[in-house]
Amino acid sequence: MIDIHCHILPGIDDGAKHMSETLVMAEKAVQEGIDTIIATPHHKNENYENEKEDILVKVDEVNKAFSKEGISLKVLAGQETRIFGEFLEEFEAGKILTLADSSYVFIELPSGHVPRYTEKLVYDIQMKGLTPIIVHPERNSEMVERPDLVYQLVKSGALTQVTAASLCGQFGKKIKSFSQQLIEANLTHFVASDAHNTKNRTFKMAEAFDLIESRYGVDMVYLFTENAELLVEGQNVMREIPEQIKKKKFFGIF
Repeated sequence: MIDIHCHILPGIDDGAKHMSETLVMAEKAVQEGIDTIIATPHHKNENYENEKEDILVKVDEVNKAFSKEGISLKVLAGQETRIFGEFLEEFEAGKILTLADSSYVFIELPSGHVPRYTEKLVYDIQMKGLTPIIVHPERNSEMVERPDLVYQLVKSGALTQVTAASLCGQFGKKIKSFSQQLIEANLTHFVASDAHNTKNRTFKMAEAFDLIESRYGVDMVYLFTENAELLVEGQNVMREIPEQIKKKKFFGIF
C-alpha cells in the first residue's frame, strides 16, 4: 500500500518532532500494510516553509535511518503547499516539489474558505504540465457548505485527496458524511493518511479501506490503491469510479 500524504519527516513541521518519532511512525505504517510513503511537509502555510532541496535532504536521511533499523518502508519526496499567488514562480525557481518526482503536485486550501483565484491557479498549474491535487477538501468548511466548488475544480482538471481519518469519523460526523458524498459523486481520487503522529493523527489507512470495501465494494478500494501506484509511477490516474456505485444526484450539482 502507498500513502501519498504523510508528515513523517522529523523536526520540520507539526508532524514527527524528531527521528525517534519518525521511526515509531514508520513501524506503525508497516503494521498497517504500507510499504511506501510520500513525505509531504507543510510549505507556505504561515507556520512552516520547507523548500524542495531541504526536503530532499531529509528524505535521504530518513531512508538511511530505516535501512539501518531494518524497517521495510520507502519514503519518497513530496510537499504540501498552501496556495499563494506566486506558486508557479516558486515552482520555476525550484522551491516547489512535485509528488515522487511526478507531474502531480499537492495544493492546500485554507481551512475556512476557498480563495477566489483558486480555479485560475488550477488552470495555470495545468498549463505548466502539472496536475494539481487538492488535499483534504472534506475539511474545508466552505466546500462542505458549497460542494459545487469541489465539482467546479474537479471539472476544471483538479484531483482531490480525502483523509483516511475523515472517513473513519475522527473529525466528526459532518466531515465523515461529506467524505462519503465526495466518493459517491466521483469527486475524489485518492485516500491518504495525512498522518502526523501515532496518537491523535495516525494512519487509519487499513480501517478506512475496510470501511470503503464494506460500503462500496472491493472495486472502489482498487481504484484508490491503484491511483496511488499510478501516481508514483508517473502515469495517468483513474478519474472514474465503478459504474455500479455512481449516484445520479449530488446536492443538485449534476
